[in-house]
Amino acid sequence: MILIHEKASRGRTRMGWLDSHHTFSFGGFSDPTRMGFGNLRVINEDHIIPGAGFAPHRHDNMDILTLVLAGTLRHEDDQGNVQTIRTGEAQMMSAGTGIEHSEWNASDIDPAHFLQIWMIPDDQGGAPSYAQAPLPEGTGEVRLAARTQALLPLRSDSVIRLIRAQADDRLEVGAATGATFVHIVDGLIDAEGERISAGDGLQLPPGETARLHWSTDGAALVFDISRRTAPR
Repeated sequence: MILIHEKASRGRTRMGWLDSHHTFSFGGFSDPTRMGFGNLRVINEDHIIPGAGFAPHRHDNMDILTLVLAGTLRHEDDQGNVQTIRTGEAQMMSAGTGIEHSEWNASDIDPAHFLQIWMIPDDQGGAPSYAQAPLPEGTGEVRLAARTQALLPLRSDSVIRLIRAQADDRLEVGAATGATFVHIVDGLIDAEGERISAGDGLQLPPGETARLHWSTDGAALVFDISRRTAPR
């Protein structure tokens, strides 16, 4: 059965410096029906005020993808990586056996708006790694992260695609052999008779497909879930 994750039902963390929406259970938001989907564990949409951010903290055995939608982020980790991630750029940090990092809004004037996605790798351990890349401009499909032949490396057999569409574009998602999750980044879409927009998610178990029809220009992330972790 196709399931729509409505933006209004996402969890939320609000502090003085952070406003974060959680598609799946995260932090103080716990919903047993939203514990992830296959090896897709976290989709957080974060807004950080100027000059603020996440102090050093540790991760292990997680691939963490960050897409900056507006503003800039500064990344530092204990592997010696010090980078600024700008609007229209993406970062992949594979924590492996363990990595400590911090993320800060690099601007003292402008807020930062970004998506952070956590994917559980197929295999545990391995040395931490870091990669960063600009996103190609224009409409069409980008193979954003995968084990091979993608902008960024992913330590699982899942594939993350970025779709940039124009009004009236159509796309069929889903496959008979694996599960699929769609996160709407921008725009307004008709999906199998339902109207969805930025912040909404579309969850398709194996064997299900859905037709997307963009009513406006927009973008979506499509997660083709690893068969090893796809829900039955």
